[in-house]
Amino acid sequence: MASFFRMKNEKLLNLSLLFVFVNACFAQADFAPYFYDNGPYSDNGNLALFSLSEDTPIGTQIYYLNGTDPEGHEVRYGLSVDPGSKEYFRINPKSGSITLVEKLDREKQDSIDFNISITDGKSKVVEKVTIFVMDANDEKPEFQNLPAIIDVVETAESGSSIYKVEAVDRDTGSGGSVTYYLQSNLFAIDRHSGVLRIKSGETLDYEKTKTHFVIVIAKDGGGNFNGKEQFLSSSSTLTINMIDAQDTPPSFIGTPYFGYVYEVSKPGSEIFTVSAEDGDVGNPNPVQYSFDEGDDGVFGINETSGCISLLSPPVYLKREIFNIKVRASEVSPEGQLLDYGVTTVVIRVVDLNNNPPTFYGENGPQSIFELTMYEHPPEGEILRGLKITVNDSDQGANAKFNLRLIGPGRMLRVVPQTVLNEAQVTILVEDSAAMDYEKHHFLTYKLLAMEIDTPERFSATADIVIHLLDTNDNAPKFSLDYYIARIPENSPGGSNVVSVTAIDPDSGPWGEVKYSIYGSGAELFLIQPTSGIIYTQPWASLDAEVRSKYNFYVKAEDAEGKYSLAEVFVTVLDLNDHPPAFNDNFLEKTMVIGAPVKIEAVDDDAEVPNNVIEYAIMKAEPDNNIFDINTDTGEIKLKSYIKSMAIIQNITKKRDCSWSLVVQARDRGQPSFSTTAVVKIDITEATKEGGPLGSFLLQNKNNPMQIIGMLAGIIGLMVVVTVIISTATFLRNKKSNRILPTRRVRRRPQRQPFWNFRNPLKTSSTTGEKFKIKEEEQEPEVNVENVNCNNNSPSVVRHWIPPPPPCAPSLPPPPPNYIHKDRQWTVPTVSTSVAPKPRKKLNRQDTVNKALVSELKMKLEQKRMASNFT
Repeated sequence: MASFFRMKNEKLLNLSLLFVFVNACFAQADFAPYFYDNGPYSDNGNLALFSLSEDTPIGTQIYYLNGTDPEGHEVRYGLSVDPGSKEYFRINPKSGSITLVEKLDREKQDSIDFNISITDGKSKVVEKVTIFVMDANDEKPEFQNLPAIIDVVETAESGSSIYKVEAVDRDTGSGGSVTYYLQSNLFAIDRHSGVLRIKSGETLDYEKTKTHFVIVIAKDGGGNFNGKEQFLSSSSTLTINMIDAQDTPPSFIGTPYFGYVYEVSKPGSEIFTVSAEDGDVGNPNPVQYSFDEGDDGVFGINETSGCISLLSPPVYLKREIFNIKVRASEVSPEGQLLDYGVTTVVIRVVDLNNNPPTFYGENGPQSIFELTMYEHPPEGEILRGLKITVNDSDQGANAKFNLRLIGPGRMLRVVPQTVLNEAQVTILVEDSAAMDYEKHHFLTYKLLAMEIDTPERFSATADIVIHLLDTNDNAPKFSLDYYIARIPENSPGGSNVVSVTAIDPDSGPWGEVKYSIYGSGAELFLIQPTSGIIYTQPWASLDAEVRSKYNFYVKAEDAEGKYSLAEVFVTVLDLNDHPPAFNDNFLEKTMVIGAPVKIEAVDDDAEVPNNVIEYAIMKAEPDNNIFDINTDTGEIKLKSYIKSMAIIQNITKKRDCSWSLVVQARDRGQPSFSTTAVVKIDITEATKEGGPLGSFLLQNKNNPMQIIGMLAGIIGLMVVVTVIISTATFLRNKKSNRILPTRRVRRRPQRQPFWNFRNPLKTSSTTGEKFKIKEEEQEPEVNVENVNCNNNSPSVVRHWIPPPPPCAPSLPPPPPNYIHKDRQWTVPTVSTSVAPKPRKKLNRQDTVNKALVSELKMKLEQKRMASNFT
């Protein structure tokens, strides 16, 4: 076993030695890496015959070096330049990407040499490559002989050559070709040769233009730049100076000529000097001056200097303006007069501005003008009382001046506004409303005359004072458009109400104001005509419950009848002077357990809180702790724990459930008034003997609208049932095709129906208790003396009228009509009480019950028929 393992280990050792030997052999045979040669149009390989345009942007990846190692090792790339050379490219050693890092310029360097290398870490191969820089159209043509200055004789012939322009473009191809252009009206250039000529038909003139500036443009033939076709051009200036020739007569300098003679000028004074020179300035001849015409013998001229002088005093000059023709002749070296030129000299006789404008009245110069007139004259009216003349003794422009009025507002206007020498001054009214005596008793204006075109700007002023007289042009005006006053209703007659004020700004009697009042509400009031104090009539008695609002008009009038109006509103303040009052001091009510009864008192005061009433139970017999009352509505109801008559009888130990309550009605005024009344309440409860209908009528005897509503519901239900039965019968007959005989319908006069409703649930009248309807007889008018238990209310008289008949249940009962002192009270028409046993007048009560139901039915039927017709 040991020999087996020994042999196995020897074999493994031999295999290991063989593997090391083989690796050593391969390590001795390592090969160098190399570049791929992909040709001149490839973007990767060894950069063989690679070219690059000079407009390639910096940062562009231009090429990828690509090579391999025979052993498959990873290769790295390198790029280097000769010492002193500029580095245009940068290489990524791993990917071989070559990036442009410097701007190329073919005109400076058309090829770039550098070394590229590839290495596998052991062996490195270096190759020298050349990148050719291709041209782009990035150079402008450059002039070789411009800008330049040349001289040309003005007599040069049309079409002759005067200069040759030369420009060079360093680009190649069409971008290096040059074409010439010119911007001129006198000259032309050959586009290809650059020869400059005088245009055919054009001539040069030194006297018109001594120098010509010609702009020459050189444009290349265009070429590609940054992916777009581009044309470049250059421009330069050629200055052409004209050389003069003797062909132009003398010309005057500084025309037109104007001279002035002043009224203080003396004979021999220099007036003006003309100047002329030979038109041929290159070789000029001297000039001689003389008059042709227009001097009238009063002016002279120096032949050499051209100075014009005055020969006579200004007072002898017969004209204001002289137009003198002056000749300038060219003198040859031999002394002969050659060509000449003529110009006009205008000499004006000028008046000195030594007189300012002056205002005149009827008696000579005047500085103050006064006038008295009534206020508000018509607009456009002339103030004829003012006689003003203005004059300037100078002549011409020295006597031209403006007139202005300076003062308050723009009430007046002066005519004319511009004057030459002299004018009559007219003042017009422009704003009549502003000329108001109440604002200005007098008006003061400054009349200003100021020269227009003179350096001195002489001026003069005159005061205009206008005294205004008053007229009755204003109506009295109240301080307010309306006055509001308040007065208590218990104010005695003759009490002051309010004071009104109106002002008339006019003077004298026109400013005195008289007051009066009128209108539907003014009968209780008077006004003092002079002071405007409004007070009540001596006999007036104000009552807020009768009428609380009065309004009328007050009139303010002056002596001539001009007036204005204001409105006065008077409010009569309500006082708490009426206590609450019941319609009777003794009231009888029947209360069904579970249903309240209501009492009501009325306060005749006009406003809250004087007429707001609170109710309270002061006393109840035989027990105080059985009733509650709503303090606002006056509804009286049993305590919540009283559910039956047995509870009440247990409390009182009596079978007769009759209560007497003392109820107080108190208002909320200051001071507060109260009234009490005795309310007798009979308490009962609905029983089965009475049936549902009787119980309902008993509980709602004080609310007839509930009874009418119930009856309307029963009738409506009966109508609906009848319609359903009729419809079913009709459909059944129609389905069975039965033909009913035609009947003649005869309408009879409608009778007043008398309906007698019986309660089907009601038991025999011989057993149990029954309901009895008790009718209270009403008087059309009853005088009741109200006895106030609190002794705080005087005796009052109430007038009662019967209530209106019941209306349809869908409408609320009409509110009571309240009329001061004649207040009409609505009393219940029917009240019910529970009788312990039948009475002898049972038949009469049944008749009344039936009559009431019949009347309610009839009213409901009439209401329904009226709604159908509408």
